[in-house]
Amino acid sequence: MNDHVTDRATEAFVAHRDLLFTVAYEMLGSAADAEDVLQEAWLRWVEVDLAQVRDQRAYLVRITTRQALNRLRTLKRRKEAYVGPWLPEPLLTAPDVAEDVELSENLSLALMFILEALSPTERAVFVLREVFDFGYDDIAAAIDKTPAAARQIAHRARRHVDARRPRTPASPEEAREASKSFQRALATGDLQGLLDVLAPDVVFVSDGGGLKLAALQPVVGADKALRYMAGSIDKAGGTLTGEFTMVNGNPGLILRLGGEIDGVLAFRVENALVTGLYYVRNPEKLTRVESETPLTSRGPSPRDTTDRGAR
Repeated sequence: MNDHVTDRATEAFVAHRDLLFTVAYEMLGSAADAEDVLQEAWLRWVEVDLAQVRDQRAYLVRITTRQALNRLRTLKRRKEAYVGPWLPEPLLTAPDVAEDVELSENLSLALMFILEALSPTERAVFVLREVFDFGYDDIAAAIDKTPAAARQIAHRARRHVDARRPRTPASPEEAREASKSFQRALATGDLQGLLDVLAPDVVFVSDGGGLKLAALQPVVGADKALRYMAGSIDKAGGTLTGEFTMVNGNPGLILRLGGEIDGVLAFRVENALVTGLYYVRNPEKLTRVESETPLTSRGPSPRDTTDRGAR
């Protein structure tokens, strides 16, 4: 491959990189694995005859999806041996992610936790259709199925997710206020204030990965969740503080114990009450919470790319 072709391939890949990373991360829930997928996708992309590519965005997403599917199947086996619940790796995100309401909802730890119950192919189809609005022809090409099969898989995945996601999701303002209220109550040690912001049937999910203390099963109920959190803090010792931030495009808290990052707490909010608490303590998943990770559901317009030949 000559330098000119390589430069064009590099230019196209860089232009779509944030989109490709977002696709891979949404499928895998792991930034490190998403980066590995992008490296594999790049190696395949530079071997492609660009003159035959009609839509670079769709083609690059297809390559990325196939590599992510391979990685997701491996990751699924790894998760089966994981200690306790497996939560996605939280990412610190810029304000523009929160402004894209659909993207921020689909990137939330709450929704991504639900996606863990899908098969790898169901998750790929759901992500491409519901998050990135790809057509069934492009989805079918990415997963090596017919468009009719892709449509059927999408319907099945959507039904599964819809049965578990909030029926009345909070507005960004409600989510922010609920998380701020939680932060204030935590700062003052106001247990009643914490109870007031939690739904009676709140679900608390914690992920320590066997490296930090965490509940091996979700804890259900406001009283039980608070008792568990209070007990964990007592065992750890020190003072717990919460720093408000945007996690995966949604309000969250970086919790510090004795000044050191202890974990990231994300919320699911419905009707102004917190119905889900997602606490990532596994230190291996806390490497991306001190600098923003660019995420997008769009990428450049096809008009911004130069090659639009046949795929």
